[in-house]
Amino acid sequence: MRKRLLTFALVAATATAAMAGGLMTNTNYHIAFDRMMARGATTEIDAVFSNPAGLAWGRDGWQLSLNFQKPWQRRDIEMTSPMPGKYDGVASAPIVPALFAAYKKDRLALSAMIGIVGSGGFVKYDAGVPMFNVVLAGMLAQKGITPNTYTLDSKMKGKQYIYGGQLNVTYRILDCLSAAVGARANYYDGYYRGHVIADNHPMLGRLAALELDVTQRGWGFTPVVSANFHKGPLTLAARYEFRTKINVPNKTKTLNAGLGEAVTALLMQTDPASLQAIGESLGAKTAAYQDGEKTRYDMPALLSVAAGYEFSSKFRGTVEYHFFDDKHAKMANDRQKQLTHGTHEFLAGVEGDLNDKWTLSCGIQRTDYGLSDDYQQNTSFACDSWSIGLGAAVNLTQKLRLNAGYFITIYEDYTKTCTAARDGYNGQEVYSRTNNVIGIGIDYKF
Repeated sequence: MRKRLLTFALVAATATAAMAGGLMTNTNYHIAFDRMMARGATTEIDAVFSNPAGLAWGRDGWQLSLNFQKPWQRRDIEMTSPMPGKYDGVASAPIVPALFAAYKKDRLALSAMIGIVGSGGFVKYDAGVPMFNVVLAGMLAQKGITPNTYTLDSKMKGKQYIYGGQLNVTYRILDCLSAAVGARANYYDGYYRGHVIADNHPMLGRLAALELDVTQRGWGFTPVVSANFHKGPLTLAARYEFRTKINVPNKTKTLNAGLGEAVTALLMQTDPASLQAIGESLGAKTAAYQDGEKTRYDMPALLSVAAGYEFSSKFRGTVEYHFFDDKHAKMANDRQKQLTHGTHEFLAGVEGDLNDKWTLSCGIQRTDYGLSDDYQQNTSFACDSWSIGLGAAVNLTQKLRLNAGYFITIYEDYTKTCTAARDGYNGQEVYSRTNNVIGIGIDYKF
């Protein structure tokens, strides 16, 4: 019983509030993304991330941009069998800031960005999830212990942020061609806290318990290269981020896993071999969460290509493609091997100037993860999606611009077929998510 319970409890690895982008990488830092989505061919201040080489066609002098976004999301699991019911998960994040700075003179531009570049948020399951509750109830039932004879307290929460600071150098090689090189330092900060306790049995008291409190922090570095072709109304851009290796050590405050005293005494008398086997299994299963052990949370290599076109002096559009090479970015327990392919994203956006003061924009993004039943877990699951963004920019003065945007992500439900060998029970689960982001930001040109 305890062996199976721990196996399922410890897979609670990554669960965060959703931003735009791949499984481990965010792409929405500037509000211009929220309102237009496709920004891979921009030459404005948000090019510091989206198209560093494009800054060669920006305005001479200093530019600064400060942006704030607020995401909110639900992550729900509906079990259709063997114990029908809905498990509600709430993911949240505080206000998410991002700061951009750029300086250009003639053909040379220097730029920097600070933001939350991966994941970003908290998740909690106050009433437990099927992988805990159903498995434990089933194991106890096999021992003749029915749910009405004990209480089950099952909770898990986690936090995961990847903070990043990026520097770029851009140079205009030809009148129509520029290139940029850069590097980003990434700091991973996360924790996993929770417990699963079967207690208050009238004869055996506490049946089993797991208590977990682990903090993980570590660094990773990302080289970035980009190129931009600009001639007349046409802009072609490409950017490549190399894979970021992040190998974080555990700082374990609490890791208690075991059977209750009465259950231990009973097994010692009736089945000592089983008790020894459970003890060995507990040691093996908790090894990854011992103090000092390391876990991989790589950020995948990212290829972005974009084409922008100015249809007139007041109307322009962009199409863009992202590929996140998730299959070659290591995750906890080599979970990346369960994906069928890396993440494909297709983006398109348009914006138009109503006059010298107002600009309106909208865009759309399609995200296709390589999901599989083996990859999906109760505490960390993804769903393919469509995102729609819209918003406006207003020039408050000749130097000061206000951006405001909103985007909604519409997820496709994922139905997983559970098996006893992999999940501990046979049945079906339906994963669903909702996500909304609002943002506001200020661009200033000196």
